[in-house]
Amino acid sequence: MSHDEDHIMSTSEKLIRMANQIAAFFHSRPREEGITGVAEHINKFWEPRMRRQFFEMLDSGAAGFDELVVVAAARIKRPITPPEADLKLGLKVPPGDAVASQK
Repeated sequence: MSHDEDHIMSTSEKLIRMANQIAAFFHSRPREEGITGVAEHINKFWEPRMRRQFFEMLDSGAAGFDELVVVAAARIKRPITPPEADLKLGLKVPPGDAVASQK
C-alpha cells in the first residue's frame, strides 16, 4: 500500500479490504470450508467494534464485499451495541439509545 497523500483509506475501506483478503485465501478451499473459514477467522480475530461496523456496512447495503464474505456473515457473531450492553448491566439507558438498541 502506498503512502499517497491524495488517497487516505477510510476505516470502511480497510474493513472491506481485510474481509476480502480473508475471502481470497479461502477461495482455494471447497466452498463450505471457505465460508466456515472466513466466519471463524473474523470471529476469532476481529474485535467487537470491527464486527459491529462490518454489520452496519452490510445492513446498509455497502458494496465491495467479496461474495464469500457476504455468505459467511450469517455465521459471524453480531456484537451487541453499547446501549444493549448497558441494559445487560442494569444501567439506565437514555430513551434515544433504547430505541436504537431495539433495531
